[in-house]
Amino acid sequence: MSAGLAIRVEGLGVSFRRNRRGSRSLKDLFGGAARRTRPGEFWALRNVSFDVQRGEAIGVVGRNGQGKSTLLKLVAGVLLPDEGAVEVHGGVAPLIEITGGFVGDLTVRENVRLTAGLHGMSRAEVARRFDDIIAFAEIADFVDTPYKHLSSGMKVRLAFAVVSQLEEPIVLVDEVLAVGDRAFKAKCYRRIDELLAEGRTLFFVSHNEKDLRRFCTRGLYLDKGALKMDAPIADVLDAYNADYPPG
Repeated sequence: MSAGLAIRVEGLGVSFRRNRRGSRSLKDLFGGAARRTRPGEFWALRNVSFDVQRGEAIGVVGRNGQGKSTLLKLVAGVLLPDEGAVEVHGGVAPLIEITGGFVGDLTVRENVRLTAGLHGMSRAEVARRFDDIIAFAEIADFVDTPYKHLSSGMKVRLAFAVVSQLEEPIVLVDEVLAVGDRAFKAKCYRRIDELLAEGRTLFFVSHNEKDLRRFCTRGLYLDKGALKMDAPIADVLDAYNADYPPG
C-alpha cells in the first residue's frame, strides 16, 4: 500500500430492493446462491474503483439517486458492500445524516458528551473542547435543554460543531452546507478551509457547483451507479453540465 493512501475502493458494488416483499420461484429458492434472482433488486453502485491520497479534496458529482450518498456511507462504514471492498486508512469524521445519533430526551450537554464519545473522543478531550463546540453552535443558552426542544437549525449547528472538532484524518461531508443561515454557512466554510489546511482528506458531496469548485481539486462523476469520470473537478463539472445542462 502507498504510504500516502487514504482510501482505496476496488470493484465496489451495493444493491437494494425496491420491493421487500418480492417473491422468488422454487428454482430460485433451491438453486445455488449465484443462480438466485432477487425481485426488485437494483444496484446503487457497481464496479466502482478509485484511490484517494492523503490530503486530497474529492468532490462527488451526479444527479439525485446516482449513489453519491451511498458511496459516502460505504466509506464511513455505515453500509457494507455486496461486492468489492473499501479500505480506509485512518479514522473518519462523518458529516453525513448530520443530526443522526442524537438522543431527544438528553440535554445538549449530555448529547455532546455521548456523541463525541461514540466517535472516539476521550472524556478529557470532550471537556477540553466543550466550550468551543457550544460557542461554534451558538447555543450557550441551551446547554441544559433537551435536544428535542432545539430548532432544526440549532440541531444542525450542534452536530456540525461536534463532528468538525474530531481529529480524524478523513472528513466526509454530505450536503451539510445546504442547510443553515448565511452566517453559519460562512462559519462552516472557514472550518472546512481549516481542516484542509491541516492536511485532512476531504470527501465532499454537494449539488452546489460553487462549493465544489471552492473546496475540491478532483471530481468523481457517478451516473447510473457507475463511475463515469475521475478527473480534475473543473473537467468533471464541465462534463456533468454538458450531460445535464443547468436549468
